[in-house]
Parts: sequence; C-alpha cells; structure tokens
Amino acid sequence: MAEKKKAEEPQADSKGKKKMWMIIAAAAILAAGVGAGAYMIGSSQQSLGPVGGQVAPSGGAAPGVVVGPMVEIEPFIVNILDDEGTRYLKAALTFEAETTAGLQEVGERMPQIRDAVLLVAGNKTFNELRDLQGKLQLRAELLGRVNEILKRGKIRRIYFTEFVVQ
Repeated sequence: MAEKKKAEEPQADSKGKKKMWMIIAAAAILAAGVGAGAYMIGSSQQSLGPVGGQVAPSGGAAPGVVVGPMVEIEPFIVNILDDEGTRYLKAALTFEAETTAGLQEVGERMPQIRDAVLLVAGNKTFNELRDLQGKLQLRAELLGRVNEILKRGKIRRIYFTEFVVQ
C-alpha cells in the first residue's frame, strides 16, 4: 500500500507542474495580446502623411512618422469657471504646423491665436479640465478654433507642454 502512494505522488507532482506551465503560457499569450492591442490602438491614432513635413529622428518618435515644423506658444494663465471659488489654468502649448508657410502664418497671427486660446480655455470649468477626456476635448476645440483663424496653412497637432489647474 505504501508503495502505491509513493508511485502516485510523482504523478501528482508532474500534473501540478503541467498546470503551472499552462498558466504561465496563458499569461504570456495574454500579455502579448494586450501589448499588440495597445500598439495597434496607438499607431491607428497617428495621422498619415503630412504636407511638407520631415521624418522624425530615431531618438523619440517611431521611424517613418512625419513631424511638421513646430512653434511654442508662451505660457498663459486664465481664470476658469468654478462654483467654489477662483480657479486658474496655467498652460503652455506647442503647435505642429503642416508646412513652413503655415508656421509663418502662426507667427503673424499670434495675437489672434492667443486671444482664441484664452477665450476657449476661459469658458471651461474645473471639472471639465481635471480629467484626460476634458484635456483632449480642449485640445480638439483649440485645434478647430486656431485652424479657423489661419488662411494659408493649418495646424496638424497641438501639444500641451505645461498644464496646471488649481
């Protein structure tokens, strides 16, 4: 009887090892799937082919991603709407233009652009700006408003380089 138990124990141990390896394999496959999905979602949100841009250096961006000329907008501070008291937004922006002509027009129309940015941002509430969705919505509204102002060129992307709400 004792011999039967000893013969069964190694078999039970090998079954446990098989289960452990199956769990590890399933976790690895799941991690690979999540990684692939995140990569595809991230790469599908990038725009394809600009007009007159340059290919990004291999330092930070993915190879082949075209980056247009950029201009930094000086930081601004604006009052935002809030029922509980005075709130402020301090932000700095960088615009990526489609062409160098568009970049030049941004410089020429900077007072109009800053005015538009201040008006759009000043009509936001603290609750709208405190989460990611609100920041993305602000970015989209600013992009549309700035491109309405520009006549010869367009802004492809807006980047927040500073964003503080207090």
